[in-house]
Amino acid sequence: MKQSFLAGSTAALALFAGTTAFADVTPEEVWENWQAMLTSSGQTVTTTDVSRDGDTLVVSGLTLSYEEDGASFSASIDELDFTDNNDGTVDVTLSDSYPMLIKAPAAAGVEGSKPTDMKITISQPELVLTASGTTDDMTYDVDAPTVVAKVEAINGTDSSVNDLTLEATLTNVVGSYKVAGPAEKKQIASDFTTEKVAFVVSGKDLEKKTDFSMTGSVDGLAGKSSVTMVDMKDMAAALAAGFAMNSTFSYTASSFDATATTEGKPTHVTGTSGEGALTMAMDATHLQYGGSAKAAKFSMTSPDIPFPQVDLGYDEASFNLDIPTAKSDTPSDFAFLTKLVGFNVSEPIWGMFDPTGALPHDGATLIIDAKGKATLKSDLFSEMEQGAMGSAPPPELNALDLNDIKVSIAGAELTGNGALTFDNTDMTTFDGVPVPTGKIDLKLTGANTLLDKIVAMGYLTQDDAMGYKMMAGMFTNSAPDKDELTSALEFKDKGFYANGQRLK
Repeated sequence: MKQSFLAGSTAALALFAGTTAFADVTPEEVWENWQAMLTSSGQTVTTTDVSRDGDTLVVSGLTLSYEEDGASFSASIDELDFTDNNDGTVDVTLSDSYPMLIKAPAAAGVEGSKPTDMKITISQPELVLTASGTTDDMTYDVDAPTVVAKVEAINGTDSSVNDLTLEATLTNVVGSYKVAGPAEKKQIASDFTTEKVAFVVSGKDLEKKTDFSMTGSVDGLAGKSSVTMVDMKDMAAALAAGFAMNSTFSYTASSFDATATTEGKPTHVTGTSGEGALTMAMDATHLQYGGSAKAAKFSMTSPDIPFPQVDLGYDEASFNLDIPTAKSDTPSDFAFLTKLVGFNVSEPIWGMFDPTGALPHDGATLIIDAKGKATLKSDLFSEMEQGAMGSAPPPELNALDLNDIKVSIAGAELTGNGALTFDNTDMTTFDGVPVPTGKIDLKLTGANTLLDKIVAMGYLTQDDAMGYKMMAGMFTNSAPDKDELTSALEFKDKGFYANGQRLK
């Protein structure tokens, strides 16, 4: 399924859920702008009737559809009312609920894959969109007490037949959209808040004697976004024409409770977390995706594990990926972050390999924070559209900055940073890798103490530990009064050095 299909169906979902609509000072201009925006994203709009009823333009039998490569999306709504408030604003209301149909062919090359045929009902009673402004610069205020999305059928079978439930409920949705520019290149800025997003998932497989159920919620969900909308039939062409998006989402807390039963054996998993966030951005030059969460805790009970309960958690976790996407003759920026702070497990798990508590049981940490420059030899989205990723020339790595490296566990900690540049004209000296130049500084603390404790626990012999210490001493500097080792890894003159000793 191509990205343009996803973009089209996502735009439709947002539109009918009351999060995008385009209006002007008269109902007719509202409706015209709405149609122009939908058709510009590759969708087909049909109606059975459009007529005036006093101050209200009534649109009946609206159907929105999109189809590409055997996949299709459609949504139909009985009635939309565009009401002139006689004060320069227009209220848009629609039927309390409407169906959406999503179909997709079986995944090519995947054994056992089947076509998907899904019906989803969207309910949003009392939702009102209020549009104000001018033709070229309009603001839309959204107020919805509740919005519910529920799967009604899969592959032509009523979901209740299989005891299947897939449902999400948004409570107290408030937001606004600001829309400017011509229909072929709309500038949209939006924000929203919702008090709670609650979801329910459950189902049974009588043949396999399994069932599953999960409930959960996300509290204090809020989001902001800016989008430049163009014709979305082809993602690569849309990006070249100026499509761009930048979105941030945050929440104050989340939780879930899930139970899976197989042949009468239940596995129960629960989880909670504090505040978190998600960011996404894309334009013709780069693609960015990142997220974070704090104070997460998870618990599991199951007859298949040797403990009454397993607990996991962390203080903070985050990731970020920002990569160039456009072919260029000059280097472009990229960034990568993975961060896990204070990861901990319950004492019964520690007790499996540290029954006497000889090791510190502090939370473990892993941080890799890097940025750099790379040169793309082909356009990423064009290659994806053409299905030619495997034949695309690989990008060139030009520079890599290691802003922060940190690994800590059981009282030992490794930290480091450094910077490298790369010569892509020489791919033989380092066996297919461009020749690096630069230095990485590393510091290891607590390693000797940890080794001594592992020896005392019986996992290593004294001779093994001594061998490791002697090997480390050859390539590191040790502090005379503390358990600390430092080393400088340097690439220069097409060679590799550790603490001044040439290794390659």
